[in-house]
Amino acid sequence: MEKIRLGRTNLMVSRSGFGCIPIQRLSQAQSHRLLRKAFDAGINFFDTARAYSDSEEKIGLALSDERPNIIIATKSKAKDDKSLRKDLEASLKLLKTDYVDLLQLHNPDPLPDPLDPDGAYNGLLAAQKDGLVRFVGITNHKVNLAMEAAKSGLYDTVQYPLSTISTAEELKLIPLCQEHDLGLIAMKALSGGLITKAVSAFAFLRQYSNVVPIWGIEEEWQLDEFISYEENPPSLNAEITEIIERDRAELSGSFCRGCAYCMPCPVGIPIPTAARVTYLIARHGTHSLLSPEWREKMDFIDECIECHQCKDHCPYELDTPELLQKMLLGYRAICQEEQGKG
Repeated sequence: MEKIRLGRTNLMVSRSGFGCIPIQRLSQAQSHRLLRKAFDAGINFFDTARAYSDSEEKIGLALSDERPNIIIATKSKAKDDKSLRKDLEASLKLLKTDYVDLLQLHNPDPLPDPLDPDGAYNGLLAAQKDGLVRFVGITNHKVNLAMEAAKSGLYDTVQYPLSTISTAEELKLIPLCQEHDLGLIAMKALSGGLITKAVSAFAFLRQYSNVVPIWGIEEEWQLDEFISYEENPPSLNAEITEIIERDRAELSGSFCRGCAYCMPCPVGIPIPTAARVTYLIARHGTHSLLSPEWREKMDFIDECIECHQCKDHCPYELDTPELLQKMLLGYRAICQEEQGKG
């Protein structure tokens, strides 16, 4: 598998990285098989986080015997140096390693103050000085903060959502990182699963020589698909361009990417699915979401207590309660239509 240089880190990473959020939903045996198959296919870059429940543990169990041959990136949401060190120590134990290649601050807002001696940024530098971390990075969901971080000279890498529906402003991050010799890691390359044609996302991002997408892989067939694209990279031809333009038209405006930063909901609303349920039904044909069980779950939206916890935690600054109400109306209309067909 082709490898590229991750900016000034000089780490040579596979052009397709493995995003390890989805393996939380797999059994240990399933995740082991998937991670090993990815490694055997040439993927050497694995991105996880302290916040991803047992993701780090599953990587450690599956790949610790190949530690010199893999590149591990993890993240911490810590706001101060002591909390960051505590997170890092937990990560190292679970990953079965004594260092990580890249430690990233996980979606901070605002960006941490580099002059704060007890802040998270200085915690990164201390961990690097102690040999626990090779390089330091930052992730963000807000383009202005990602741009600010890229220009600061403080980080070795920036991770940001990049996909076929990224705006012109967001795409400016690509040449900016190239100019500053920063590694640029693309998360949400399938927009939380709403981009249904992976070939279009792959071809779109492959045109940028400094972008490393981390594909969120849960099923073996998904891994096989990306391996096949690595073996025979698709070109950004007229057919794929048409797919991209259609996605941009259908997904324009504000929509939920399913990142789950809004969870848990105090009344039990399954927000990451409920807030995009009509998209999932229309774009994926996910008719299991029309089951009596899911109708009951969607009814929880009527019990919303307007605590705004979801809105306050949304990295895309969506008005989540309002979005849920709109989704509920659309969902009930679809259910009525399905009943009419019956």
